[in-house]
Amino acid sequence: MTVVVGQDTAKTRRELTVNGKKIAYYSIPAAQDAGFGDFSNLPASLKVVLENILRFEDGGFSVSTDDIKAFAEWGANGGKNPREIAYRPARVLMQDFTGVPAVVDLAAMRDGIKSLGGDAKKINPLVPVDLVIDHSVMIDEFGNPRAFQMNVDREYERNMERYQFLKWGQTAFENFRVVPPGTGICHQVNVEYLAQTVWTDTDQTGVEVAYPDTLVGTDSHTTMVNGMAVLGWGVGGIEAEAAMLGQPISMLIPEVVGFKLTGEMVEGTTGTDLVLKVVEMLRAHGVVGKFVEFYGEGLDKLPIAQRSTIANMAPEYGATCGFFPIDNETLRYLKQTGRDEDRIALVEAYAKENGFWRGADYAPIYSSTLELDMGEIVPAISGPKRPQDYVALTEAAPAFLDVVTEYRGIDTSAAAEKMASEGPAPSNGKSKDPRKSQAVDGQDYALRDGSVVIASITSCTNTSNPYVMIGAGLVARKARALGLTRKPWVKTSLAPGSQVVTEYLDAAGLSEDLDAIGFNLVGYGCTTCIGNSGPLQPEISKAISDGDLLATAVLSGNRNFEGRISPDVRANYLASPPLVVAYAIAGDMNIDLTSEPLGQDSNGNDVYLKDIWPTNEEISELVEKTVTREAFLRKYADVFKGDEKWQAVDVSGSETYDWPPTSTYIQNPPYFQGMAAEKGTIHNVKDAKVLAILGDMVTTDHISPAGSFAQTTPAGKYLIDRQVPVREFNSYGSRRGNHEIMMRGTFANIRIKNEMLDGVEGGYTKGPDGQQAAIYDASMAYQEAGTPLVIFAGEQYGAGSSRDWAAKGTALLGVKAVIAESFERIHRSNLVGMGVVPFEFTGGDTRKSLGLTGDETVSITGLDTVTPLATLPCEITYADGTVKVIQVKCRIDTAPEIEYIENGGVLHYVLRNLAKS
Repeated sequence: MTVVVGQDTAKTRRELTVNGKKIAYYSIPAAQDAGFGDFSNLPASLKVVLENILRFEDGGFSVSTDDIKAFAEWGANGGKNPREIAYRPARVLMQDFTGVPAVVDLAAMRDGIKSLGGDAKKINPLVPVDLVIDHSVMIDEFGNPRAFQMNVDREYERNMERYQFLKWGQTAFENFRVVPPGTGICHQVNVEYLAQTVWTDTDQTGVEVAYPDTLVGTDSHTTMVNGMAVLGWGVGGIEAEAAMLGQPISMLIPEVVGFKLTGEMVEGTTGTDLVLKVVEMLRAHGVVGKFVEFYGEGLDKLPIAQRSTIANMAPEYGATCGFFPIDNETLRYLKQTGRDEDRIALVEAYAKENGFWRGADYAPIYSSTLELDMGEIVPAISGPKRPQDYVALTEAAPAFLDVVTEYRGIDTSAAAEKMASEGPAPSNGKSKDPRKSQAVDGQDYALRDGSVVIASITSCTNTSNPYVMIGAGLVARKARALGLTRKPWVKTSLAPGSQVVTEYLDAAGLSEDLDAIGFNLVGYGCTTCIGNSGPLQPEISKAISDGDLLATAVLSGNRNFEGRISPDVRANYLASPPLVVAYAIAGDMNIDLTSEPLGQDSNGNDVYLKDIWPTNEEISELVEKTVTREAFLRKYADVFKGDEKWQAVDVSGSETYDWPPTSTYIQNPPYFQGMAAEKGTIHNVKDAKVLAILGDMVTTDHISPAGSFAQTTPAGKYLIDRQVPVREFNSYGSRRGNHEIMMRGTFANIRIKNEMLDGVEGGYTKGPDGQQAAIYDASMAYQEAGTPLVIFAGEQYGAGSSRDWAAKGTALLGVKAVIAESFERIHRSNLVGMGVVPFEFTGGDTRKSLGLTGDETVSITGLDTVTPLATLPCEITYADGTVKVIQVKCRIDTAPEIEYIENGGVLHYVLRNLAKS
């Protein structure tokens, strides 16, 4: 490789020659030489943002030299300088659950701009957009060789309207590509194929420029790609649409937390065990709104597959991203996955010349640091309802007993004492311990609290990692050889994140072993992790309901929030793929896998986990042998082509979309209909009523669930009224292109608890008459009366997915403000993007200290003259006439966000500007 560095006429523009080809780039060392400040000790993740500022400052965008100097001040101030900047990612990534409503919005904006006298073609992505269809496949069929094809067939039956719409988008919009169903999960496709680490494009003068590959995505786990040094994070569809249309992302220069990894993984541990520990540590440290960058000599022993697992779960530890700098392992992975040799050479040359390379001397400044010796990692799981609820495997069984006793309202110490004297319950459920049991109709077994009814190898988080996937296959092989299989009540599934996984499992001969244990291929998609676990067998579901059992699920995913995985399952645990196989064999969360037998072999001998667990050497040998460059090249050769079913999807090529009036999947949303040409003003909140009072860690799954819904819900009634049979309901996630469904599904999670009602679960509140009503029905009654609404909540409101419908639904329900103790990053931004004002309590006030019951009336003044992060008076009038005024912090964080609210939302702001231009 020959590298030549030259100088261009621009202040910071330079030129590289790599393998005889010249390419321009923007040089951070040149900016330092030009007197902008000292950038030498900036973390690589922050240098990516700095390069973005340099490039767009030269391009004549609204970027100032003070913005550049602010990065030097960041270092001088010990890793802190929260200056507002405008950031422009190179591309946008979508999946179909969040992508469909985004494309719906773009189609609606085309209608809207025409009504304002503008050109519909101005509504078009200005940056490359890739949408991967990965959230649609449901596990209806499992545990047999037909499962994959039958699930794919049902996927097309259920989703044809959505697929026709997405194919229309692919023809109507430039810079917009769709990866068809059955290919893989968007984040894994991104890591294995789309991402380049260093991107190239021609600038406004026609010169080819190299710059860091960056993106935002409409899925919170977009962060996975940070494992290969691509800076990306999740945003709501609203913010992504604005980015597509050329609107910069307004952000504050973040703090960067340095996480030092030392040592190396020891025998019997997996990358999943490591990431669950990292999640626990970073949640405790506090990293919301911050970058996390991993460094230290431990990275030398950490392959990209493990790094991507850690980066993937950044939303679970609350960070904007978890970034790994470019190093030799990055180059190795790019080569292994089939990237072009010239691109790999460019990545190395660019990283070394521009200060992005992690060498032995890499020692940047961080805002704060923490450290972990990977040699101390032990096998672990996480649950029962939060990813940060870390449990060492040795403590899993007793910890589950605590979950049972809490659920049953039993004194924990008394229950433990009883267990010690009586021993564990037999499978017939006749013990008098605190765990309930229930016979299953027509079967010779009973279920009890802790029975594992779902065991799923799924999700981009772990199926992207060949070490844990090969490990799972070897556990299955060893178990099969001893005559073990899954328990009959366990619904097992294998849903890899890409077809490459099947390729190397087949090459290793492990697919046959996984099939024998019940882990047949069910599809390439998110499945169980997103709530598409499909129905349990009716008799099992009935036994759980009849016995009010605390059934469990074990999955290799990243999310285990309440009500997400299955309506039948209350306790959900995250685990490595090999442990998922082990729990399917054991069939019970009460069994201590570290000391009790999983079952008996064909000769009646006890078999323990250690008997079927592979060595690290066994796993590494198979990974080296079967995970090849040729496999990646073969599987991604025609990634946009799709199968015969996709090719047969027929669409028109019209400029605007012809909205089918009878569609229950795709409807023209009301956001831009009748929109005035000029923006309005921000209105004060006057005499608002309370729609809900919610607790801590209310996730976007609580606010806008993705899974199935019953015919008795407002959404179900809507479909029944339109002659849609229950079998065709599909899920909330699949119907995000229809605002009528999604309004009815907002705050409709089956496990959400509105504190206005005593002990009631589900989407209910008090209506205007004071009686219990569905939240949607109460909202419609309030809106008909012209009454504004507010939400009160606790800490970490809006945690979890980047679900834009959590904000869209809130806005369409007539909510003008959300007042919480704290917000997660993406949801706060989404609320602003939909014109809903977020507020935080100050001075120690909380919903509890204020004694709120939901019968209050709320007014907030000062919004008509608000400035970013201003503190405003909030007047609360109680039911008895008592008035209390508190101070609340307005979480409109930046000046552009004020304009978004004035326009009614960020898309309205963009639409008006495009119409005027």
